[in-house]
Amino acid sequence: MSKPRLIYFDFAGSRGEECRLALHLSGVDFDDVRIPGADWPALKPKTPFGAMPILELAGKAPIAESNAILVYIGREYGLHPKDNYEAAFHESLMSYVEELRHQVGPTLRISDEAQKRAAREELGRHYLPTWGQNVEKLLGDHPFVGGASINVVDLKLYMIVRWFVSGVVDHIPTTVFDACPKLNRIYRSVSEHGGVKSWTERTSK
Repeated sequence: MSKPRLIYFDFAGSRGEECRLALHLSGVDFDDVRIPGADWPALKPKTPFGAMPILELAGKAPIAESNAILVYIGREYGLHPKDNYEAAFHESLMSYVEELRHQVGPTLRISDEAQKRAAREELGRHYLPTWGQNVEKLLGDHPFVGGASINVVDLKLYMIVRWFVSGVVDHIPTTVFDACPKLNRIYRSVSEHGGVKSWTERTSK
């Protein structure tokens, strides 16, 4: 293996996309390995924890879990704080994004439409607004979490906000984070970042 391999499902969202963005912004030439859904059952037992994304590096054991991958990339390429306190602060926000995903995840597997609607509406009324306000209280008046420069935590927050404002999560309003101006500022700042725009243009062709 001559260059890093980032393995994830074949779609431009969630945990895999934030890792792809981090590698791209770091200028890393990597193999973007996209796994069709039909191939996942056979691959799953061969992965470290039965999940993706996975980062493979030459001569090393694979790294699983998106936050571990992001922190590794961030430390290697200057997209994560060197100060231990600041790094831990960023990682706490990243963990909180994963908590949100774990709350919403079970509703993705509900087949009954009425039950799905009820579960999603409940999240939209209570959990998601509270989550947004909890994050909002920790953010400053800067383009990104750490100030003027983008870090991997910003990519993580961007991806989770994008998930909801895009309208792809049925029965949760796209306005669910409208009362979070600082969080939305980060979302816009990442959206307008040159490296993020170049990745989006490259992969949408």
